Amino acid sequence: MQNAESSITSTTRASSADVNNDLAEANVIVSKLSDEALLKMEVIQSLLKNSDAYGGLRQRTTYTQKLKEAAEKLGKSVRTVRRLVDKWEQEGLVGLVQNQRMDKGKHRVDEDWQEFVLKTYKEGNKGSKRMTRQQVFIRVKARADELGVKPPSHMTVYRILQPLIDKIEQAKSIRSPGWRGSRLSVKTRDGKDLQIEHSNQVWQCDHTPVDVLLVDQHGKILSRPCLTAVIDSYSRCIMGINLGYDAPSSQLLTLALRHAILPKQYGSEYGLHEEWGTSGLPQHFYTDAGIDFRSNHLQQIGVQLGFVCHLRVSEAALKELRPSEGGSVERPFKTLNTELFSTLQGYTGSNVQERPEEAEKEACLTLRQLEQMLVRYIVDNYNQRLDARMGDQTRFQRWESGLIAAPDLLSERDLDICLMKQTRRQIQRGGYLQFENLMYRGELLAGYAGESVVLRYDPRDITTILVYRIEGDKEVFIARAYAQDLETEELSLDEAKASSRKVREAGKAVTNRSILAEVRERETFQTQKKTKKERQKVEQAEAKKSKQLIPVEPESSVEAVSIDSEPEMPEVFDYEQMREDYGF
Repeated sequence: MQNAESSITSTTRASSADVNNDLAEANVIVSKLSDEALLKMEVIQSLLKNSDAYGGLRQRTTYTQKLKEAAEKLGKSVRTVRRLVDKWEQEGLVGLVQNQRMDKGKHRVDEDWQEFVLKTYKEGNKGSKRMTRQQVFIRVKARADELGVKPPSHMTVYRILQPLIDKIEQAKSIRSPGWRGSRLSVKTRDGKDLQIEHSNQVWQCDHTPVDVLLVDQHGKILSRPCLTAVIDSYSRCIMGINLGYDAPSSQLLTLALRHAILPKQYGSEYGLHEEWGTSGLPQHFYTDAGIDFRSNHLQQIGVQLGFVCHLRVSEAALKELRPSEGGSVERPFKTLNTELFSTLQGYTGSNVQERPEEAEKEACLTLRQLEQMLVRYIVDNYNQRLDARMGDQTRFQRWESGLIAAPDLLSERDLDICLMKQTRRQIQRGGYLQFENLMYRGELLAGYAGESVVLRYDPRDITTILVYRIEGDKEVFIARAYAQDLETEELSLDEAKASSRKVREAGKAVTNRSILAEVRERETFQTQKKTKKERQKVEQAEAKKSKQLIPVEPESSVEAVSIDSEPEMPEVFDYEQMREDYGF
């Protein structure tokens, strides 16, 4: 054993001398071995004691086990350890010394490229602008294409930027949970890790009940609405919403998605000081795993519009992940509830059993009024706030500067697939249709009289509907149809149903003209709030007055009303609608 140890020592000394000679010829002097080289030498010496040369023990099983232990200790593969042993036996210590590159720490890329990379990153992060290293690499590739040369690899660009990024990160004290530097990743249910690098890359979507009791246009209490929101994961901007009374479904989801994709314009009644500004298409759509998010309709939309749908990991797995993995939508919901909804009349709180008694008494907002308040809060407040991860940039500014290309502009026709689909209706002579007790007409529909068609519409305004013809397994667009006498109005699906009920209660025939009169004469509670008891008295008085003063119009008088510029409307009976309205 002593002979073996002395042999190793002498071999080490001889090898060290050879190394010094070789390094001296290269004009490089190494004063001592690195910790890595010393560890390799210790492991190999221990390993070689099990060979014939060091003790005569030649047991293959023991040697193989020692190889595995050596590989684990060095953090390398067994094959790499075998090569190290061969180098030791052939070259001695020289085989364990890694010759240092003369250009270590320097980038083997043209100085002009280095200057371009650093300048692009600095210019892209001036003021409110923000640019990631991936966006820098995209600009490097574009520059190389212009010059007709091969660009540096993305790893080279990253290495050039890393010292500058590290320096910037050290100076920043504001950081949000789940973020590593300036990057965020979200995990999907199928195990993928989506690295979020820019705006409109990953959108997230979810539903939540709004804790505010609403009333209809006549002050009658309805219920709490449902809010569906689409959030950009990179900037946390709210991209689009849908607010309505329907239960969470794929239809609400796709309506919110359509709103997020399209440019958004609002009238003066919203009182906006800023523009919503966001639009475009996502690359990935990241949602909860509910039934509505797993619908074929959403998958079909993804295929047609060109984005990939992903499901979020389960709630149990979420607890083990970073908070940001599933909270990009929940946080805005919480903010909306605490800063907006809780300040409104009719606020119920999240616990229905602990609902304050004043909620029903004070409820006075309609769905349209709440939607106006919500839009103004999002546009003028939430999206204009500083982003907590950057500290000096609003959410909208981060979205705008995080775009790697101009947002895709799609027409409303391209997004008709996102609209709700109603049961079929039959086109009447003259190109007329009846839907929700309203009469519609389209100029091009007369030629399809007698055919059964599919109607698509936006429930927020049904004065215009889209008519599609069924051809095999496809729906082919025919024309738009407009509600007669209501072309200048805006009427939601819920408002149309409420108006129909009100007209019937007044003993009048339900026509477009009668609904138009009801819409224009209806009493709202925006300027004069009434208690629940006061509203009941008003309703009783109106009902009594209607029975005394308004006679039931004979059917012939209704038919006598015509418009000079339009052909006479035929008498149409929508039996499907009658079954819904009267419970047949």
